[in-house]
Amino acid sequence: MTNLFSVFDPSSSIFNLSLNWLSTFLGILLIPSTFWLLPSRHNILWNNILLTLHKEFKTLMGPNSHNGSTLIFISLFSMVLFNNFMGLFPYIFTSTSHLTLTLSLALPLWLCFMIYGWINHTQHMFAHLVPQGTPAILMPFMVCIETISNIIRPGTLAVRLSANMIAGHLLLTLLGNTGPSMSLLLINILLISQLALLMLESAVAIIQSYVFAVLSTLYSSEVY
Repeated sequence: MTNLFSVFDPSSSIFNLSLNWLSTFLGILLIPSTFWLLPSRHNILWNNILLTLHKEFKTLMGPNSHNGSTLIFISLFSMVLFNNFMGLFPYIFTSTSHLTLTLSLALPLWLCFMIYGWINHTQHMFAHLVPQGTPAILMPFMVCIETISNIIRPGTLAVRLSANMIAGHLLLTLLGNTGPSMSLLLINILLISQLALLMLESAVAIIQSYVFAVLSTLYSSEVY
């Protein structure tokens, strides 16, 4: 600095690049991109999907649910869907086919619902153990059955997702490994069947993430 006022000199630069005018545009970074960028078709489509899911989950949870509680399940759906699809690409690890991930998603959610329900709505939770119109003689059995079905919920959620992911990928791998020993005609048939299976797996990836999110929503709606 030759003097104090050279700080304000517009020609000051870093590596001969006149970067000091860039400070004028730093404010743009603080504005959410949706306000100054036109959303792409992909963005609009994804927003519409999330909006539809929000409406559906809101209906499933009922009028007593807290505002914004659907966001948890929409985020859960997005995460599971992304991981399911990533697993369809070659050489990418499918995390949702392992119980460590699926159980660590299902178990804390279910546990939170149970703790919240039993602390805040104890009478309501006891009422759930005996379905309406149950004969008095069957009540003890119904309590046992309902309790067991409640306890195994996180397990069934986790196993359903991981088993569906493993099954399809295993089938694709086993069919793919038979390729080198086949004749040309059979390889063509194999390719067609592999493509059909891949489309089926894509559908399964969407359906399973949807099922996981919807069932979590239904379990939470029973708590209120």
